[in-house]
Amino acid sequence: MFDKILIANRGEIACRVMETARDLGVKTVAVYSDADAGSKHVAMADEAVHIGGSAPADSYLKGDVIIQAALDTGAQAIHPGYGFLSENPEFVDSVEAAGLTFIGPSAKAIRAMGLKDAAKVLMHEAGVPVVPGYHGENQDAAYLQAQAEEIGYPVLIKAVAGGGGKGMRLVEASSEFADALASAQNEATTAFGNPDVLIEKYIQQPRHIEVQVFGDGQTAVHLFERDCSLQRRHQKVIEEAPAPDMPLDVREAMGQAGVRAAEAIGYKGAGTVEFIVDGSDGLRADGFWFMEMNTRLQVEHPVTELITGVDLVEWQLRVASGEPIPVAQEDLSIKGWAFESRLYAEDVPKGFLPATGTLSHLAFPEGCRADSGVRSGDTISPFYDPMIAKVIVHGPSRSAALSKMRQALAGCEVAGTVTNLEFLGALCAHEGFAKGDVDTGLIARDIDVLTASESVSAEITAQAALAVAGVLDQPADTLGFVLWRPLRHSVYLRRDEEEITAKIKFLSADEVAVELGNVEVTGTRTPKGWRMGGKLVAPAVVANGEVTVFENYGVAFEVVDLLDKSAAVGAAGNIIEAPMPGLVKAVFVEAGQTVTEGDRLAILEAMKMEHSLLAARDGTVAEVLAVAGGQVEAGAALIRLEDEE
Repeated sequence: MFDKILIANRGEIACRVMETARDLGVKTVAVYSDADAGSKHVAMADEAVHIGGSAPADSYLKGDVIIQAALDTGAQAIHPGYGFLSENPEFVDSVEAAGLTFIGPSAKAIRAMGLKDAAKVLMHEAGVPVVPGYHGENQDAAYLQAQAEEIGYPVLIKAVAGGGGKGMRLVEASSEFADALASAQNEATTAFGNPDVLIEKYIQQPRHIEVQVFGDGQTAVHLFERDCSLQRRHQKVIEEAPAPDMPLDVREAMGQAGVRAAEAIGYKGAGTVEFIVDGSDGLRADGFWFMEMNTRLQVEHPVTELITGVDLVEWQLRVASGEPIPVAQEDLSIKGWAFESRLYAEDVPKGFLPATGTLSHLAFPEGCRADSGVRSGDTISPFYDPMIAKVIVHGPSRSAALSKMRQALAGCEVAGTVTNLEFLGALCAHEGFAKGDVDTGLIARDIDVLTASESVSAEITAQAALAVAGVLDQPADTLGFVLWRPLRHSVYLRRDEEEITAKIKFLSADEVAVELGNVEVTGTRTPKGWRMGGKLVAPAVVANGEVTVFENYGVAFEVVDLLDKSAAVGAAGNIIEAPMPGLVKAVFVEAGQTVTEGDRLAILEAMKMEHSLLAARDGTVAEVLAVAGGQVEAGAALIRLEDEE
């Protein structure tokens, strides 16, 4: 076993690897960027080395600097985590050339699976079923469209070097192909430096089921399957293991296909073979096809760990240090059910727009595993993926595990940024998902229901006002009277641009009333705490000009200081602003140009994704304030429309 390893990554995966390394008595070295100087993974490591600027290109993608850090600290091996350099064969070659061990597959295996088109040819030769499509080298637009016509619509355009849904477009008709191809190629070039694409038949009721494999370079085993069908924009949201309604013969067929895929490339370490599955008429042994192989540990690996009792990171370290795979295939079995929900800082009503912010409060309930790379006080940076945590549960059955997940999500407390908690809760309460009737189109079909926010009750608003006033934390002897007249206090809040005035009346040391317009809510102190609306008040946090009540997955209000309120209404509707810090990728309009509501005015690239900025109304462009290639801050004015007459 190694004495010391360097983790060439950040966030929750770096923390996850460190936890297992510590259990094995292996010392760890963290690397960090400017933005991560005070991060959790730096605090957890035995040593930490600064490697550059905040942008990944200036730090976590600088393989030579990371290798030198390993050499300087005496690390014997490098664990890549996932993302960044984890599937970069040139980095693997450089690690080994420096006399270090790469904790993962060989550069040859990564290259074999790195391009989806070549990988599909290889898998076909190995006897692994592949999706009908075009995987050739001819990238002429007309030729690619002709191939799509031959395959038959709908088709998927996919970046050959892609991942995470980037460079992927669904095309349902011939007339849409040219624009979709150009968009996919542009995004692929930005994300991967490679514009090449492949074309695949789109399965109408697809399920995304993947097989966890583990190899030693010669032989491999599988650790059963995960269902990752709950996706939005081709990105996973909730994963589970095993897959619901999985017949034993199909499980065996998929598992063996995964093993054949791994052994065909001499795979070493943890990997995932992803299959697209036809779920239109139940799962069948002839109804699944190879999609791609991820030559690294997956984000969703914890659900496999919980149903098998295996620590996959421990296996990675042991096999990389020269030990055999710890168990044989016949020794592996499934125990119970597990779910993983990806908790992100993102604005769901605004189309799942990634968000930033400083976490004034972060806490997770008992009864779940929370893999997180941030703590209270940490900042969600615009430079990296906005994941807050992976919330993971295990139960004896699917229904029991799903019930535990609902409870866990309801008990998560996050303040300081918007999150997708309510959306995750809606998914877990979805009738079809509860029955296991799920495919990759579920979220898109029911998006309106899943993203409908629950109305904020008067009781929650009153709780927010009391928290701001400090009432909920004050002892009884401080809430008296002023002579014979009850003490009054006003709190001013704002939510969704609505101004709220809460008038608090202290009726006695143990009773308050909160007046909200025509509604009055009464709160009473009891030995167990304040009660309002028939139940104990929820926890709340006041910080950084915001109050968050941890009810209904967290309800946040802006605390309004009347002295700071601006008298100016502003030019609502005239200004197109940057919703987050990012790079202006393209501007499509110029001053004097007439636009229609919904027209695409510009593209902002942020958090590894492209975001189209659309006209909010019909009008004429008065001024273009941004240029392609410019870096802008959140809220920066990019385009101004002329005032409406």
